[in-house]
Amino acid sequence: MREAYKRWAGVYDVVFGGVSAFGRRRAVEAVNLLPGPRVLEVGVGTGLALPLYRSGLEVVGVDLSREMLLKAKEKVAEQKLTQVQGLLEMDAENMAFATGSFDIAVAMFTASVVPDAKKLFAEMSRVVRPGGHLLFVNHFAAEGGFRWWVERSMSPLARILGWHPDFKLEDLLDPALTRVESRETCPPAGLFTLVKVRNGG
Repeated sequence: MREAYKRWAGVYDVVFGGVSAFGRRRAVEAVNLLPGPRVLEVGVGTGLALPLYRSGLEVVGVDLSREMLLKAKEKVAEQKLTQVQGLLEMDAENMAFATGSFDIAVAMFTASVVPDAKKLFAEMSRVVRPGGHLLFVNHFAAEGGFRWWVERSMSPLARILGWHPDFKLEDLLDPALTRVESRETCPPAGLFTLVKVRNGG
């Protein structure tokens, strides 16, 4: 995965920035309305979302790709993003933060590309205080209809690109154990969904 994102780092914003912009913007809008200043962005990539966070927040971003993080650091310096407190190279499934370090953790287009999405969820839950919030923007598989057919047809190619069109919400969390506060579809064409969860600790 490191090698894949090393190759993509230079063109990521151009190739993926447009199609993911709506979901990213909606996620940060939700973060900006939540209580608590300490925000963790998991899979921060090239920092496309960083300028959208309101002033007064204390945002820390983590990513597995050093090359992506260098692009993000350039954005922070060029745009003087004082709300960004740190950008760290780190495995999202095994983070170095103490338990309860953050009020909010958000992962945008990350859950379906990590090796173990449930481990990602557990680790984000660990580093967020009880009563805090976990937010995910991702593509979740359609349950039927034309989109389901298109997703299954695209699956072999999409997997080569690191995208899993058959990724389900149940691959991220156990609905029997975790109460989803809200689900909101995002443009384009409802391709992505914003999921918000209150952290149980």
